[in-house]
Parts: sequence; structure tokens; C-alpha cells
Amino acid sequence: MIYRIAQPADWQQACQTGFFASADLQAEGFIHASELAQVLETARLYYRASPGAVLLELDEAALAAAHVRVEREWAAGRQAWFPHIFGPIPLAAVSRSWPLPVDAEGNAQLPPELR
Repeated sequence: MIYRIAQPADWQQACQTGFFASADLQAEGFIHASELAQVLETARLYYRASPGAVLLELDEAALAAAHVRVEREWAAGRQAWFPHIFGPIPLAAVSRSWPLPVDAEGNAQLPPELR
């Protein structure tokens, strides 16, 4: 499984259209995602003051079945490999979702099921 933190407007649109996409897909050609161990640091760095954020758990096998390419690429700024998703994510590939409120300092807690 890989994970994406979604802004509420992007998640709401996905629920209406059947596909999750975010500004990074159009701007960079892929959707940024994280391994589970990277989620809280991603929240701290990029989602401060996002009380309505949603954590999406993505099934890589379902993405592959939908012909959505996932590649792990090196992020020099964080000195780690991150999954990048090259296309809109069909809702069928979202296995679970949880609220992931992020406070002004970037603090968040993983859902109990993922701890």
C-alpha cells in the first residue's frame, strides 16, 4: 500500500468524478505519494494547518490493474525514495480513507489501524 494526503476539495471532487487528481498531476505529470513511514513527515512539511486533510490508502495492485503507472523516484531534498503516480487514481484503487487533521505546526497522528 502507498498513501496520499488529500486536501478536502480534491477528495470531494474525486468522490464526484470517480478519480482522484490533484494540482501536482497537471503541474508535474504525477501525483506525489508516500510510503507509510513517510506520511507524518509529509504532513508536517506540506500540509500544515490542514484540519480537513484526508489520508488515502492506495492499493498498488489495483492501480496496476487500471493501467496507472507507479514509480519510486529519488527525492534529493528528503533523501528518500517516494512513490509517484502517473495518472488520475480511480476510486477503486483507494482501499481506505481516514480524516488526517494537520495542525498549524504540522502535527498529525496516523489512524489507529496504521500505527
